[in-house]
Amino acid sequence: MKPEMLVILGIFLGFTLLEILRTGFLHKQGQRAKDAWVEIIGTVMLLGFTQPLILFTAYTVMSFAFPGAEGSWAVLPIIAQVALFLVFDDLTQYGWHRLSHSVPWLYALHRPHHDAPYMSTRIVYRNNIFYYFVMPGIWFSGALIYLGLGWVYAFYIIVKMTVIIGAHSDVRWDEKLYAIKWLSPIMWVVERTISTPATHSAHHGRHAADGITHYKGNYGNLLFFWDVLFGTAKITRQYPSEFGVENLPETSAAEQLLWPVIRNKRYPSDPGEPAIMPAE
Repeated sequence: MKPEMLVILGIFLGFTLLEILRTGFLHKQGQRAKDAWVEIIGTVMLLGFTQPLILFTAYTVMSFAFPGAEGSWAVLPIIAQVALFLVFDDLTQYGWHRLSHSVPWLYALHRPHHDAPYMSTRIVYRNNIFYYFVMPGIWFSGALIYLGLGWVYAFYIIVKMTVIIGAHSDVRWDEKLYAIKWLSPIMWVVERTISTPATHSAHHGRHAADGITHYKGNYGNLLFFWDVLFGTAKITRQYPSEFGVENLPETSAAEQLLWPVIRNKRYPSDPGEPAIMPAE
């Protein structure tokens, strides 16, 4: 296992330990037997198969398409290399995430991430198995690694996953910081820069009418700044009382993981089917 993956695993286990001690990692409110299957299989498939395969494939394609370019961008300033990942990985993921809440077939791949009725490190990689295969940011990252940005990627992905894991955990690291008055100006900047438990849990809220949930917004992964920039941000410093998908029928673990191969219900691509996406 690569060093950066060991660091990310350590961060994941750190937040998981906090959940075990404080919020019940294995005993989330409203959890169902199928949730564990979706989370375990989805996580193992992404980390053990999908992501390594995409990075390897992208690297290989680049070596055939641009055989003389390997490592050629390593001379770029570090800040430029980081900027390339922020644009080609994080910004494209923001756009992909936003699109996934607008296009029915993409939402069918992304819905498993929202089907959990809780926040937790358990849901960080919870998505349909095919979802990550078509996520452009991973492919672009593989191309940038070929061009010589591998070392920067190692540090970048550690920072990114720390923010993402922290934003999904129900151990709300930002909550106590909001209560410290002298930190208010700093937190004003922080919550507009990176994803926090408050802003991201709003994206996972179940009821649009609660005044906190912002299901069609707060799409940012590492940078919440993209939401601020493109007008999809909602900041309340509050947390929804319920999480999950509103006004949609239940779906099985098999369908969540393997749609469209397994289709327990009809989807809007077929004539006369009911909608599979929450209302605006």
